Amino acid sequence: MNSDVDWSAQARQFQENLGKQWSQALQSLQQAGTTGSKLPSLGFSTGKLQALQEAYLREATELWNQGLGGGPTPSDKRFANDAWSRNPVAAFSAAVYLLNARTLLGLAEAVDTDVKTKARLRFAVEQWMAASAPSNFMALNAEAQQKAVETKGESIARGMQNLLADLQQGHVSMTDESAFEVGTNVATTEGAVVFENELFQLIEYKPLTRQVYERPFLVVPPCINKFYILDLQPENSLIRYLVEQGHRTFVVSWRNPDDSLEGKSWDDYIEDAALKAIEVVQDLSGQKKINALGFCVGGTILGTALAVLAARGEKPVASATFLTTFLDFSETGVLDVFIDESAVKYREMQIGQKGLLKGQDLASTFSFLRPNDLVWNYVVGNYLKGETPPPFDLLYWNSDSTNLPGPMYAWYLRNTYLENNLVKPGKLKVCGEKIDFGKVDIPVYIYGSREDHIVPIAGAYATVKHLPGKKRFVMGASGHIAGVINPPSKNKRSHWTNDKLPGTYDAWFEGAKEHPGSWWPDWANWLKGHAGKQVAAPKTYGKGSKYKAIEPAPGRYVKARA
Repeated sequence: MNSDVDWSAQARQFQENLGKQWSQALQSLQQAGTTGSKLPSLGFSTGKLQALQEAYLREATELWNQGLGGGPTPSDKRFANDAWSRNPVAAFSAAVYLLNARTLLGLAEAVDTDVKTKARLRFAVEQWMAASAPSNFMALNAEAQQKAVETKGESIARGMQNLLADLQQGHVSMTDESAFEVGTNVATTEGAVVFENELFQLIEYKPLTRQVYERPFLVVPPCINKFYILDLQPENSLIRYLVEQGHRTFVVSWRNPDDSLEGKSWDDYIEDAALKAIEVVQDLSGQKKINALGFCVGGTILGTALAVLAARGEKPVASATFLTTFLDFSETGVLDVFIDESAVKYREMQIGQKGLLKGQDLASTFSFLRPNDLVWNYVVGNYLKGETPPPFDLLYWNSDSTNLPGPMYAWYLRNTYLENNLVKPGKLKVCGEKIDFGKVDIPVYIYGSREDHIVPIAGAYATVKHLPGKKRFVMGASGHIAGVINPPSKNKRSHWTNDKLPGTYDAWFEGAKEHPGSWWPDWANWLKGHAGKQVAAPKTYGKGSKYKAIEPAPGRYVKARA
């Protein structure tokens, strides 16, 4: 160390600079409440603010005193590679970044404001910090620099090739998309399309048992993304599991909307898709009663269709299953940060009468709910390190986005996320009928995932308050997709049950019992009681000349790219 340097003076100067940086950060955060974001003016808790400032100055001074020997937190996987600890400048930049990130998040938490504004501030800070991480820049990423040296620049060349390829396809690659083909190595359960109209194809699957239950089973998947999340591989296919349990299974395969569907409404999706699918399955099977399942937005569509049928005095569905579904949109979690009157009005002006919401817009929104894992991780790997992401069927499906008709989407935003009108008896008319879930008096099985960030568990549980029939609520471990797609053969995760259904999810969980493994057998046992007697399995698809096999599953609608 150079003895001619006055280190105490340097430290004092460093602290003065920190004080200026702190004041600038505080001023910026306060100004966020008075700019175009339309947030209310922000105030801060004095005690929290003082504690944050003291902690920031103390930790920053410690970093300075450590000099270039200070390193990042080992638990942060972005900086876990040895290259970071071996590069003093990179290690110091990572440590400073992590300190700033903690402090800015603390500032967002210290704001005295309403819950929604605080959530928006937290989300904005998280996005900013995720984007500004030193790992995202070649000049600061020690691991990417080391790889460039080791490969003699080949990793940089490959990274540029990856960037150009992704620019051409319009999205960041999360997997090797060339490794998959729908109908070849994903969505391979054997079946045939037996009906189609402009909104959907109906797929009937080949029985795998000599006998089937007399009541057929209809699956209504989300129209955001494609149905084959339920049929990725034979060993984790929920569709195949249903068939193996002896259910004559039918699945709605939504058409990926193009300009010809840009005027379609929510009513169209109910009348000409969900209700039509129920009618066709009844007609084709010769059964007055069927069982049905709705997943995510497909559950909201199915629930709305059941309310329309109830208003018409019809009851063709004997039981319904709702997987990670909102009927009550009072607790929507992080997605609420995107929704307010001005945002919805903008969409209504833009595409409310005619137009398409592009699939990539939706995909980007969901990806930025977890920016480090679903965005920047791939930016660093693909472009800075020149890596090709490995084949992964789930991420291939995730990248296979779908468009939505503008009028349908605008109606959905206003009447669900913004105003929560579906659960207000008589407030809405759909297909000419007043919606009242209180009239949907059938047995229901409701599933929610404990760590779901799309349909938070409390939001999934809220359905029990609005349906009057006999209900069973089950919770699985993990998130929106991994919680649902949890086959028994894997013997992974847990699920929780509680026969009592108190007013809140917290009260339900307090009395719930944990069981190891998948929730699928619990559901299969419940479904058996509503499936009717067993009859000989059909030997052909469809029914006579009215419902002939049009083409093999998975059909052509699901193969259309956005």
